[in-house]
Amino acid sequence: MTAEATGVRLDCDGPVATVTLCRPGVLNAQTPTMWRAMSDFSRDLPGDVRVVIVRGEGRAFSAGLDLSVAGASGPGSFAELSALPEAECADLIADFQDAFTWLHRPDIISIAAVRGHAIGAGFQLALACDLRVLAEDVRLSMAEVTLGLVPDLAGTKRLVELVGYSRALEICATGRRMDAAEADRIGLATLVVPAVQLDDAVRNLAEGLLANDRNAVVEIKALLAGAAGRTQAEQQRAEREAQTRRLRDLAGRGE
Repeated sequence: MTAEATGVRLDCDGPVATVTLCRPGVLNAQTPTMWRAMSDFSRDLPGDVRVVIVRGEGRAFSAGLDLSVAGASGPGSFAELSALPEAECADLIADFQDAFTWLHRPDIISIAAVRGHAIGAGFQLALACDLRVLAEDVRLSMAEVTLGLVPDLAGTKRLVELVGYSRALEICATGRRMDAAEADRIGLATLVVPAVQLDDAVRNLAEGLLANDRNAVVEIKALLAGAAGRTQAEQQRAEREAQTRRLRDLAGRGE
């Protein structure tokens, strides 16, 4: 299907892939069709891609779930989901989550380039990325609670990891909006830049990541991503094992 049909496209330029939400007329509001396409992107990604940039066309990253679709009666709508047996509903939501969780892949580093609104599913898409570069005009909100819903697109764990339980609870249970300055202060932002500098800042960050050995970056990501679940002794062992692999690889002794 074309980007016009799905509302999202994948462009690859050597080691950098860009996922673009391309429904600017509705502030890149998301649909199940977009999520299925984004899930497919993980399988379509060329093997030499090292950095994935996620962005939205126009003046917003994503205003969240497209309520005109979710509130109808078609595939992925609230009506369809509520009518399914519990297990089938959960399985369908798991498919939707795949559109977000592939951005956690250990062999890539994902960067969200966020301008304007990142609401609900838009906020969760930004959270799915390893790094977040925010324009100063950003407004973030985990707005699902305002619809009587919960965040279910793999965003809650990342949010707790970044800001802690109590802050995450307050953000999710109030659905309030926060600006870029607050997001930076509480640890949600990797960088905050003027809106006119967003594209350049993301490009420079990608170039910095690509300047270093791919296998070393992959090992570093794995070390840091798993650190919270390890004891200090386990983390030190993981460091030793990773460094041993790097030394052997650099010496041409890797398997």
